Amino acid sequence: MRGKQEHSSRGQSRRPDRMADLLRQELARLLERDVKDPRIGFATLTSVVLSRDLRTARVYVSILGDEDQKCHSMEGLNAASNFLRYQIAQRLNLRYTPAIEFQLDRSAEVNERLDELLRRTKRSDK
Repeated sequence: MRGKQEHSSRGQSRRPDRMADLLRQELARLLERDVKDPRIGFATLTSVVLSRDLRTARVYVSILGDEDQKCHSMEGLNAASNFLRYQIAQRLNLRYTPAIEFQLDRSAEVNERLDELLRRTKRSDK
């Protein structure tokens, strides 16, 4: 009996990951093909994190450009969130369609800054 319980609990823990990946793929398609807001610019979806109850999807986005361009892109994405949620509801057969919250993913900027600091450290060691 214990084996069945472990298996079912493991299966449930993977479901949010599978759903998050499916949402990321579908949102990327929608942004590429159906969202025509010129403010969005060059936005790449990096990941989606679902809440435990699967009712909220935090969508992390990497955006090329300066801070002003990033701000405008985030405004465009937030303005499109209800449209995107509606489209997700139409395309995916989910009991609840999660609310979409966009978050700017700054991990690429942080990595770039760390690389620069490492290069400087290596040059000063010589």
